[in-house]
Amino acid sequence: MDDRTEQLEHGNIGKLLFTFALPAIIATTATSCYNIIDRMFIGNGVGPIALAGLGLTLPLMNLATAFGTLVGAGSGALVSIRIGEKRQAEATQILCNALLLNIVISVLFSLITLVFLNPILILFGADAETLPYARDFLQIILLGNIFTHILFGLNSIMRASGYPVKAMLSILITVVCNVILAPIFIFVLHWGIRGAATATVISQFIGMCWVLAHFIRKKSYIHFEKSGMHVDFKLVGEVFAIGLSPFFIHTCTSIVTIFMNWRLKDYGGNMAIATYGIVAAIQSLVVTMVLGMTHGMQPIVGFNYGAGHRDRVIKTYRLTVLCATVVCTLCFAAVELFPTAIADAFTDDASVIEHTAVALRLCCAMMFIVGFQVVTSNFFQAIDKAKISIFLALSRQIIFLLPFIWLLPLSFDLTGAWCATPAADFCACAVTAFILWRFLKRAIVVR
Repeated sequence: MDDRTEQLEHGNIGKLLFTFALPAIIATTATSCYNIIDRMFIGNGVGPIALAGLGLTLPLMNLATAFGTLVGAGSGALVSIRIGEKRQAEATQILCNALLLNIVISVLFSLITLVFLNPILILFGADAETLPYARDFLQIILLGNIFTHILFGLNSIMRASGYPVKAMLSILITVVCNVILAPIFIFVLHWGIRGAATATVISQFIGMCWVLAHFIRKKSYIHFEKSGMHVDFKLVGEVFAIGLSPFFIHTCTSIVTIFMNWRLKDYGGNMAIATYGIVAAIQSLVVTMVLGMTHGMQPIVGFNYGAGHRDRVIKTYRLTVLCATVVCTLCFAAVELFPTAIADAFTDDASVIEHTAVALRLCCAMMFIVGFQVVTSNFFQAIDKAKISIFLALSRQIIFLLPFIWLLPLSFDLTGAWCATPAADFCACAVTAFILWRFLKRAIVVR
């Protein structure tokens, strides 16, 4: 670990970012592949109504992710800072508390949502056609929610504590298992949408075992200690303070998806909801690639911020923004040029393909500027500026996107619903640029 800390403190920024970000990008992109794989197999193996039912599960899935990132992102960022401050014992304590929190939160979330699952899905927009599919999928997913929380929560700490390649392998293992199991359960055993959910849960259980094995080993820089297996409420408060930003992002995404499904139901019916499920999966893939870069940025920024190296903090941030912008621009070009080919991979229903091609072009019209906003929000999280990070997370979803979703369809029908996303992206990026300029001017001297 001494070699790792030496590199974080004095190593070449570009090489460091590549070393940390590449495994994180692969891992987060692979994570996004869960949604894409499920939609491809379900769309082609079960049908478009099942695809619409799967789309209705997005708000609850995002809410589950919100609680997971509240612990995972917060503890990961705090571990990086503590390691930079040479406080290994506290980093170990954070790890143990993260495990306990993930277990408690995931079990409570699953119990509550399973009891009220039908009313929740009806609230989200489910009807007699889509409710059975959404319920069948979520019942399995929620039973395995504890595996998901432990896997992704501790994987963030694994990456933050100096093991980015191992963290990448954790996710790749689960994705490979899912790719193997899902078609067997759907096409061979004919388990339908439940087969896709079962494949996901089994895959994440295997990934969780891999992550736990790492932190059980005494050779790992930080590992489970019996003395740390008690809840430290002061530490929990610090973890939650940092994790609130991604928590609000996912919670707001859940709220936005509910509103979007309502508007789509009014203006386009279940086929529009099925379309949105595909569009959301593509957007999520792009955003998770950028988040992978921010995960690579976070330990470098967190360590150097804790160590007092402000110039290295800014250099890392600038390079991450540049890389994110390049990736988003390339993805923007692919979506605008080949929307029909992308839609065709998810379903053979001609109507859904036609609607998805139009929706992709409209929803992703401002994708090339999204990287800047996402990186900047996570940058403030990495340097323990939780309030700024939370505001930026809220600005796009609540301040801009929700009003646009409600207002634009009143004048432009279904087209207005699709245009809400690029309108919110543009406004949020403008606000982010202004806040960043003010922060750099007042807090950090740019060299």
